[in-house]
Amino acid sequence: MTDPQVAILMLCMFIFMVLLGFPIAFTLLAMGVGFGYYAYYQGGIETVADIFDNNIFYLLNQNTYSVMENDTLVAILLFLFMGYVVERANIVNRLFHSLQMAARNLPGSMAIAALVTCAVFSTASGIVGAVVTLMGLLAFPAMAAANYNKQFASGVICAGGTLGILIPPSIMLIVYAAIAELSPLRLYAAAMFPGLLLAGLYIVYVIIRVFMQPKLAPKPRAEDVPPAAKIYFDLLISFVPLTLLIAAVLGSILGGLATPAEAAAMGALGGLFLAVIYRSLTWTKVKESVFLTAKSTAMVCWLFIGSWTFASVFSYLGGHDVIEHFVLSMNLEPWQFLVMVQLIIFLLGWPLEWSEILIIFVPIFLPMLDNFGINPYFFAMLVALNLQTSFLTPPMAMSAYYLKGVLKDQIELIEIFKGILPYLGIVTFSMVLLYQFPDLALWLPDYLFGPYIP
Repeated sequence: MTDPQVAILMLCMFIFMVLLGFPIAFTLLAMGVGFGYYAYYQGGIETVADIFDNNIFYLLNQNTYSVMENDTLVAILLFLFMGYVVERANIVNRLFHSLQMAARNLPGSMAIAALVTCAVFSTASGIVGAVVTLMGLLAFPAMAAANYNKQFASGVICAGGTLGILIPPSIMLIVYAAIAELSPLRLYAAAMFPGLLLAGLYIVYVIIRVFMQPKLAPKPRAEDVPPAAKIYFDLLISFVPLTLLIAAVLGSILGGLATPAEAAAMGALGGLFLAVIYRSLTWTKVKESVFLTAKSTAMVCWLFIGSWTFASVFSYLGGHDVIEHFVLSMNLEPWQFLVMVQLIIFLLGWPLEWSEILIIFVPIFLPMLDNFGINPYFFAMLVALNLQTSFLTPPMAMSAYYLKGVLKDQIELIEIFKGILPYLGIVTFSMVLLYQFPDLALWLPDYLFGPYIP
């Protein structure tokens, strides 16, 4: 077999192993080291020491060191800590209950409150699993008690929870910036309007759906509604402080006053301060936040190490060149290239999570953008929208499994799958809108930082 053929075999074996259920980070490492040993093999093994005389071990060591010293990735740790502190301080609980009362006159008020809470909490954490899990414990029982259709309620929570990988300060965008060597500031600015657009479309869908089918989401009973003064006071003390914290973090980043890591540090400190203000900060909750942050950060770091090792070996064997030559030989128009890439990413979202798609497959297409005259920030936003589907597409819709994990026997998995299907259509519609109106992604970064110059 030629080296490029070995590279394609390596890719196919990785996908097969993932489908069998092997841990992704360590599968990437195993594939990278195994095929890398072949790729860098020099022959002439005479002693035991010669077995380890292979450049793949040097590459693995360098990739590990590069991940650990990457300043951009420090922001991931700090944003995770900020999100977990906000979650453990019960701030989100207060926000959801005050929003559902404030929106009581709208069709599907609890569902709207859940979506807005998901969007706000997403900006405070960027952790899809945490948002879906928390809202599953918080919002789903409340909606079930109010006689909401369970299928409808589960779709709202799953779709709202995925907003965390799009709305800044998205961890996914930090990872994308590191991979594509793009400015995280411009990526954050580019994601603002598409993220708000998608959240807005979700809310519009809920209102229209409930208006047409009122039985899906009954209105709250009059006796359950507290006085208006209490509603708006609760909203003031829950929504405003958290919103100000998020605005300060994002504003300092977009205004060029702080790097993402510095802003994340400020956000983590602000989250602790809010927890103190709400008298919900305990040593146990701090320890839980630190533990969960360390656990999630370790997972992300090992994914990076495994993915970079895998991608380096795949490229060394000529895998990237084979795919690039094949795509360019098709003589596609720019729109055809975009449709093809987005379709591939959509299909990859069935067996894989966003991190593997981003770190392994997106770099295959990035070098081709210049050939088609495509703005890399516009392409990034299409990818970011598309990656929403990796959490919503059965049979590997991770948001559905997160929700099922906390609800257990309260709902069947097939009901959750049916509930999230309409939101896949909304994501697709938002991608079409972005393609037709690229300034949705490009206007704000160009306004803040000047026109993009390749």
